[in-house]
This record gives sequence, C-alpha cells and structure tokens, in this order.
Amino acid sequence: MNESLQLVVFTLDEQRYALHLTSVERAIRMIEITPLPSTPEIVFGVINLYGAVIPVLNIRKRFSLPEREPDLGDQLIIAHTARRAVALAVDTVSDVVDLPSGELVAPEMILPQLEFVEGVVKLDDGLVFIHDLDAFLSLEEEQTLQAAIERTR
Repeated sequence: MNESLQLVVFTLDEQRYALHLTSVERAIRMIEITPLPSTPEIVFGVINLYGAVIPVLNIRKRFSLPEREPDLGDQLIIAHTARRAVALAVDTVSDVVDLPSGELVAPEMILPQLEFVEGVVKLDDGLVFIHDLDAFLSLEEEQTLQAAIERTR
C-alpha cells in the first residue's frame, strides 16, 4: 500500500514551501497582529481568532529571508504544532497537493543539517521545501512565548 503525502503549498517571495495538510487548520486573509512584549524574535505578535490567542510566527526570519512587515495582501496559515496552535505569515497559499510518499527526498540528501526542513518534493514546476513545524520554536522560545501569553491573560 503506497501512502499519500498531502501538502499545503505556500510562497514566501518566489520560493515555495509546504506543510503537511494534517497540521493545517485553515488559511485566512491577514488580520491585525497585536505586538506582544518579551517574545522570541521569531514571533510577530498574536492574533485573536474566535477568542483564541494565537502567536504569529515570522518564518522569514527563521529562514533568513529578506525581512518585511506583513501587509493586508498576505495570508495566515493557522496550523498546529505538537504543543500549540500557531499562525504563519505567508505571501500566498497556492495549492493542496497529493503525492506518493516515496517522492519525498530527505533534507540530508540535499544539504546536511538543513534546519527546520523535513524534506523536499519535486513538482512539475519546481522544488517545494516541506517544513517541520514542530522544530520552528526551540524549547526556550516555546517557554518564553508561553510566559508572554500567560501575562496577557
């Protein structure tokens, strides 16, 4: 039995990335982000989504991409790590793809110690890097973020 790999594909600048569909709740248009003091630098702030306070992660910073503030044309991917719901600020959410799991190339086959990337898949129109969402926040960043959110309650 060949397992399927279902991915939500999104873009940052011109590069495409993906998350496993099972970790994604939804994609929404950008909404106001409230800055939250004393958070890790990867955190833009928080949003209030139906009464839930959700941190917005700056994945551009994590991947050393050119910095820019989110604008109203951007989107947020609401996803779940093993520990919490998070929102990822992205340029666009472009597609959901379904591929055989055998098409996943391990990151060490491309570049040893490629951080935060679970693997790479080749689509007809280029490569897509699959993020390891659970590795985005270090344990220290997670604890700092949790303490900052608790101070707002």
